[in-house]
Formats: sequence, C-alpha cells, structure tokens
Amino acid sequence: MKNATANRRLTLLVMRDAQHSVKQIHLSKPLLLAVPAAAVLSLSGLVLAIQAHSSQAISNLEQKVNLEQVKNIQLQSSITSREQSIERLQTEIIKLSSQAKDMQQKMQHVDQLEQQLQKFIDKHKISMSTDAPADKASSLSWDASEHVGGEYIAVHENDMLDLARETKDDFQEMQELLKTMESNIPHTLKKAQETQVQIAGNPTVWPTASKVMTSSFGYRTDPFTGKAAFHAGIDIAGDNGGPVYAAGAGKVITAEESGARGRYIVIEHPGGLQTWYMHLSKILVNIGDTVDKRQQIAQLGSTGRSTGPHLHFQVVKQDKPVNPLPYIRSDNSLN
Repeated sequence: MKNATANRRLTLLVMRDAQHSVKQIHLSKPLLLAVPAAAVLSLSGLVLAIQAHSSQAISNLEQKVNLEQVKNIQLQSSITSREQSIERLQTEIIKLSSQAKDMQQKMQHVDQLEQQLQKFIDKHKISMSTDAPADKASSLSWDASEHVGGEYIAVHENDMLDLARETKDDFQEMQELLKTMESNIPHTLKKAQETQVQIAGNPTVWPTASKVMTSSFGYRTDPFTGKAAFHAGIDIAGDNGGPVYAAGAGKVITAEESGARGRYIVIEHPGGLQTWYMHLSKILVNIGDTVDKRQQIAQLGSTGRSTGPHLHFQVVKQDKPVNPLPYIRSDNSLN
C-alpha cells in the first residue's frame, strides 16, 4: 500500500549550487498534470482575449480607414467640383467680357447713327442742341469668320480678376453712355420727326402731269381786260380732267368754289406755307383731310375766271403770295 502511494508521487530535486543541500519536493501526478493544463488554459484564454481585442482593434481601424476613404472621395469630389466651377466661372467671365465689348461697339454704332441723324437734321436747317460728347463714337468693325486658332495660353486667377474688373468698367461706361442716349435720343427723334414733316410738307412737287406753263408769277396783261394786273401764281395748261397733285404734305383748309377761282383747294404746310390750286373740274378731298406729297387731290379744269383748261397754282408764305418756281421744278415730277 505504501509502495502504491509512492508510485503516484513524483519527487523533484532542487539543487541551487554545490554548497547548498539538495531540496526534495514531492508532487503527486494529478497535481503535476493539473499545473501544465492550467497554464495551457490560461495561455489559450490569453491568446483568445488578445485575438478578440485585435479583431476589435482591426475592425475599428478598418472603419476609420473606410471613413477616411469616404472623406477623401468627398474631398476629391469637392476639389473636382470646385475646379469645374472655377472653369465655368472663367468661361462665363470670358463670355461676359466678350458680350460687354460687343454691346459697347453696338452702342457706339448707335451713337454714330444718332450723330448722323443730327447732321441730317442740321443739313435741313432744323436747329437742335445735344449734350452728347463728340468724341464718343468710334468705328465699328466685325469679324464674322468662324475659322479661329492660336497658341494655348492658360488662364490664371489673377487674369480672371483683371478681366472681371475690366468688364465691370466696360459696363459702367455703357451705363453712362445709355444715360446720355436716353437723354438725347428722344429729343433727336422729335427733331427728326419735325424734319421729316418739314421735308414732306415743303411744296416741291410739280402739281400736274403737264409741264406747259402759260403764265408766270408777277405782273402781266390781264387776258380778259387787256390791262396790267398782278398774277399771284403760275398757270399750267393741261387736259381737262387731268390729275392735280399736292405739291407737299399738309392739311386741307379750303375745298370750295368761288366766282373767280372756280373750284379750288388750299393746303396748309409747315413753316407758314400754303399752296393754292384753282379752276379745278373736280375736287377729290375735303376740308380737314391730311394729304401726302404727290397725292392726287383734284382734276384739272376750267372753272371760274378761265380761258381754257389749266391749273392756277400759287404759293402763299406768311399770308403773302410768293413766286412758286423756287419751290417747285418741272423736273421734280412724279416719275
């Protein structure tokens, strides 16, 4: 029995060095087996814990890496979007600058036309005053070619800022020019309309198809009495019923018949002028009508104090008869 127990026990000899005695430690076999097993279990648990912690740390790192990747992608996208926005902005600034230049040229061209209109008005003796500076106008040139090219030169941010400032200055200049034009053009147009009315109203058209003048303006021998008399117009012979035209645009103030004048018409024109048409066979207008230059207003005849079909035509200026020939010319016909 004692031997069996001894066989289940192990003796460990512990020798420190030669000077010390040997120590004996008696261990049972189950204990000896339990200690390594416990150590192995402890190590296994530690390994598992380390693995679990490592897995958690790796997972956290992976999440952080993924988050950083997402942030990098968003940042890249933001940078790309910003670059695209800058490119679009540069393109729009260039377009706007080009449009500003084109608009400025067109406005200068309009200003040229206004000055030409002013010269036209001045040429026809219509006085007017404008405050438009004479040095605003410049020549207008266009290059409509679609074939373009040239060396590529990158546009820098400073260039865009300079171009934006220049464009702003251009628009400010155009605003000033627009203010001047808004002030001047209505007055110019009004004067142009007055000039148009003046030109259209000037009695310059020969009033009949016939060019045969049988009596001139001034003193003559009266065809009925044979005595000296003053003739206030000119006589133009023609066919009975031939057309009679308005020498200028104006308003009909008389369309009636009298003993000496026969059927006659008086048209009032700008500048205190009137034209008289006498001995008509038929009147085609009424009092108050507005007639155009070269418009047929009557038919030639021999009514009133007349020796044969003809038109007595006279021009009255400031209520005084004047020679019609300086106003009308036989070559200023309807053709």
